[in-house]
Amino acid sequence: MSNSKIKIGITFGDYNGIGPEIILKTLSDSRLMQSFTPIVYGSSRVLNHYKKLLELESVNFQGIKDTDSAIAKKLNLISLTKEELPVEPGEMTETAGKLAFLSLETAVKDLASNKIDVLVTAPINKKNIQREDFQFPGHTEYLAKYSNVDEALMLMCSEQLRVGVLSGHIPLSEAPAKVSKDSILRKLKAMQRCLQLDFSIQKPRIAVLGLNPHAGDEGLLGTEDKEIIAPALEEARSAGIFAIGPFPADGFFAGSNWKQYDAVLAMYHDQGLIPFKHIAGDTGVNFTAGLPIVRTSPGHGTAYDIAGKGVANENSFRQALYMAVDIFGARNQNRALEASALNPSKKED
Repeated sequence: MSNSKIKIGITFGDYNGIGPEIILKTLSDSRLMQSFTPIVYGSSRVLNHYKKLLELESVNFQGIKDTDSAIAKKLNLISLTKEELPVEPGEMTETAGKLAFLSLETAVKDLASNKIDVLVTAPINKKNIQREDFQFPGHTEYLAKYSNVDEALMLMCSEQLRVGVLSGHIPLSEAPAKVSKDSILRKLKAMQRCLQLDFSIQKPRIAVLGLNPHAGDEGLLGTEDKEIIAPALEEARSAGIFAIGPFPADGFFAGSNWKQYDAVLAMYHDQGLIPFKHIAGDTGVNFTAGLPIVRTSPGHGTAYDIAGKGVANENSFRQALYMAVDIFGARNQNRALEASALNPSKKED
């Protein structure tokens, strides 16, 4: 499959945030659509509102009924509602949450039916999207449940750094209880498989951070690092996973140690994402690893404070599109290589 034939499903996210702006800004460059066919799931009325508000009226989109009608090298839009929706940049509204879920639900169904090849999600508000069919702390957990996967891995990616987290969108008070030998081994196995399959790194080097300050200081500042994390890493290495640590998180990122590794496993959300966002800047991408499908997202949220002002930086969203295409290609290629290795006779035919 040539890149131009790859169909990227793009969800609207919360339209009162910066989602519509970064979609329009990114796809205003028609050169991108030489590489893929974008299909946005949202509202033509809302998109037209932002085109006018942000003076992006030179950006044209093609309204289509379904993915079969998508036109190559064009920005395609499947409008999910004909209602005149109230657009209130910077406000959290029930209407925006309703469309955000409808957009996600429709795109995921099309992805499951192979009507699109990959999924790129614009930012949602995790509160107003909640409803009977979405009772999750975020995209990652929803997609894992929909894909019938017990545990997905949120992997923040840039050209310089990849960071996964042991526990994701949970209160900090609950994070220490998630640190167990079993959970660490599961995440490390998922991370290694992802690095091999999706990033073509055959022998990945993974750094693992400690839970406590100074990685526990030999038990003086907490025993989890010595009694749980270190034994888990020893078991991982015996299983063929090159996992080193636990490293004190502050010193690990303060120096250049992180540059020696292909990925980092942090023990909780902010421990990994604060340094990642500082280092990656506007190039960071959120990739949901461990799923049978490919999903990426910009590494930021709805940014209500700048919504509708025309100042949102679209680079992270652009990188999310590129990465989805790259991972889709790498995964297909590596699976084909694995199949050939398992069936040498087929390779000879």
